[in-house]
Amino acid sequence: MGPTAVSDFRQPMSAASGRVDAMTPTADAGTGPLVPGFTERYRVIQSRDRRFDGQFVTAVRSTGIYCRPSCPARTPKEENVTFYATSAAAHEAGYRACKRCLPEAAPGSPLWDVRSDVAARAMRLIADGVVDREGVPGLARRLGYSPRHLTRVLAAELGAGPLALARAHRAHTARALLVGTDLSSADVAFSSGFSSIRQFTETIGEVFGMPPGALRARRPASVHGEASAGEIDLALPVRGPIDTVGLFGWMRAHAIPGVEAGDDRSFSRVVRLPGGPVWFEVRLAEDGRLRLRARLTALADLGTLISRVRRLFDLDADPLAVDEALAQHPELAPAVAAIPGVRVPGAVDPDEMLLRAMIGQQISVASARTMQGRLAAELGETVDIGPTPSTLFPASAVIAERGLEVLRGPAARMRAIVEAAAALADGSLALGPGDDRGEQRERLLAMRGIGPWTADYVRMRVLGDPDVLLPGDVAARAGAGALGLPSDPAGFTAWSERLAPWRSYAMAHYWYAAPVTQAWRAPAAPLPSVRPPESEMPA
Repeated sequence: MGPTAVSDFRQPMSAASGRVDAMTPTADAGTGPLVPGFTERYRVIQSRDRRFDGQFVTAVRSTGIYCRPSCPARTPKEENVTFYATSAAAHEAGYRACKRCLPEAAPGSPLWDVRSDVAARAMRLIADGVVDREGVPGLARRLGYSPRHLTRVLAAELGAGPLALARAHRAHTARALLVGTDLSSADVAFSSGFSSIRQFTETIGEVFGMPPGALRARRPASVHGEASAGEIDLALPVRGPIDTVGLFGWMRAHAIPGVEAGDDRSFSRVVRLPGGPVWFEVRLAEDGRLRLRARLTALADLGTLISRVRRLFDLDADPLAVDEALAQHPELAPAVAAIPGVRVPGAVDPDEMLLRAMIGQQISVASARTMQGRLAAELGETVDIGPTPSTLFPASAVIAERGLEVLRGPAARMRAIVEAAAALADGSLALGPGDDRGEQRERLLAMRGIGPWTADYVRMRVLGDPDVLLPGDVAARAGAGALGLPSDPAGFTAWSERLAPWRSYAMAHYWYAAPVTQAWRAPAAPLPSVRPPESEMPA
C-alpha cells in the first residue's frame, strides 16, 4: 500500500522535541488534518516519495545527518531514524544537512497553510522575515503571546524556538543564493538576513557541514551569467504537478495596467517591501521549471520576496493530495483529470489585496482592472527599478486622502474603500499572513462595505486558507453549473461541503469551468509540461 498523503494526517509530536514518536496516526476531533506517524513516514523514505520533500526530515543517528524523504542514499535502519517536523528541530538536535540531497532545497511544507494554529501562523510570519525585522518580541506581539510563552509553544510543537526557526530559514535562503547566483559571500550573508559574515559562515558550516565556498562550488555550471547586472535569478522549488497555464492565465487576467504584466509564460510586477520597491518576474523556463528574476532596493528583502512569491503562486501546496481528495467525487473527477495540480493564487501585499477585492465587488474582472489601473495611474508612485518604469499600487494613506477624487461608482462603495484604506494606514486594521482566520474575518465583517464574499476572498488570498467557499461568487456558481453541480447559492454550498478541507481548490476548478473565464486558459503558444522534471531537487 502506498504512503498516505501528508495532508490527511496530524503529526503526533513528543513535547519539546519536534520529533515524531507515534507509530500510528492519531487525531483529536476538530483539530484538523493528520500527519503520518513513524511507520508511515518510514514507508515514505523507503519509497523515496518526492511529494513529501519539505514536509518532514529524516535524521540518522549513525551518520549525524538529516535528509529529505526522497534522498537517494541507502535507507537507514529503523532503529537509527528520528523524524522531525522542521530542519530547525534537526539542527537543534545536533544534525547537519545531507550533502547529497540538500533538504534545504525542497519546497516548503503545505501544513503551514492547512493548519491554523499558532505554530502555523508563526511559521508563515517567520518565512516573511518578521523575526529578522522585528525580533522575537515583534513576532510574539503579532501573534498575541509573550516572547517566552511563544518560544515554549514552538519548541513543544516544532522542536525549535523562533530564533532557531528563523536561522534555518536564513540558511535556506543563503543556500539558494550560493548555488543560484554570482553574488559575493558578503552580499549573500546580508541578503539572507544574517547580521554578520561570521554568523553566516558559522551557520552554513553547522547546517551543511561545509563552508560557503564549498557549497557554492556544487552549483551547476549553467548558473553562471544567467542574470543581468543587478538582478537575481533563482529556480523556485515546486512540488509537481503544477497548473502553470491556469496560474499565468489568472495573473494575466487580473493584472493592473502599469503595475503588473503577464503573458502565457511569465508574470511581473513592482511591489513595496520593507527595504523599498522591488521588481520581480516569475517565468516558466524551457526546462519546465519556474524561475524568479528580481531587482531589489535592499538585498535584505530577498528572503521576504521569495516567501511572498511562493505564496502568490501557491508553490508549497501538496497537489497530489488535493487532486486525490477532489477526484474521489465523480462530479469533479473529470475537471481534476483535465487540470492536474491546480493552484490558488495568494497575495504579495495584504493591504493591496483587501482594497483590490473591495474595488472588484459585484463588477467584472475587466471593470475592476480598469478602476485599479486608473487608481494606480493617478495616485501610484512611478519607480525605475525594473527593466522599464513601473507604477507601485498606491499606498493606503494616499488612497485614504485622495481616493474619492479618482474612484468611480456608488458613493457608499467609494466611501467604504477610502475608510478601509484609512484604517490600514493608521494601523487600526492590520492584515498579514500570521492572522488568525476567524479573527481576521470578524474584523473585516465589522467594517462598512465589507461582506462575506470580500472577507472570505481575502482570507483565501492573504492567508492561503485551503478551505474557503464563496457561495456569492457568480462566476464560481456558473462554473459549478457547467460541471453539472448545483448553481443556486444554497445547493452550491451544501454540495461543496463534502470537499472540505479543500474547497479553495474546488473554487479554482469552478472558476476555470465558468464560460466567462475560458480565456484565462487559452495560451497563445505551446507550453512545457505542467510537471517540471526534477523541480524539487537543487538548482
